[in-house]
Amino acid sequence: MSTQTQAEATEAHPHGIWAEPSPAQRLQLLRSAESVAIIGMSDNPSRSSYFVATYLKADSTYRLYWVNPRLVGKTVLGEPGYASLQDLPEAPDIVVAFRRPEDLPGLAEEAAAAGAKTLWAQLGIESPEAMQKATDLGLNAVHNRCIKIEHGRFHGNLHLGGFDTGVISAKRQLRDA
Repeated sequence: MSTQTQAEATEAHPHGIWAEPSPAQRLQLLRSAESVAIIGMSDNPSRSSYFVATYLKADSTYRLYWVNPRLVGKTVLGEPGYASLQDLPEAPDIVVAFRRPEDLPGLAEEAAAAGAKTLWAQLGIESPEAMQKATDLGLNAVHNRCIKIEHGRFHGNLHLGGFDTGVISAKRQLRDA
């Protein structure tokens, strides 16, 4: 282990050492965003990227972009597919990654080059090295968090299991006997 001090580490990484954003910081990232690009979007309704996109389309005001070379020339959920972040009509505020952890460092570079503000790796996708790279490139970085779950949680429309109950109440619902 290195005996590097926090000051030395910050100097080595001009944007600081990456740390998991707090709930308040994640809320701020979601609130300040106006556009979201989903990398690895699928047109298959059984894939998690499609499920997340369906939620964001219905329950958010974000401008949404689907990035997957397989979707070029196709429309999914009323939105066209794009081959890369550079092909989008604007720089997305949040780039949501449905990609393998080993793809994330390159995606951090692509997101920074496209002018994105945040790299968000979905639930189950962890890469502290890529998150540090994103931080070094001036991006906010979140990993192993579902943007759908976080958005729903902060907007009060999620059950603890991660789904919309349609009931707004702090009381446990009683079942009919």
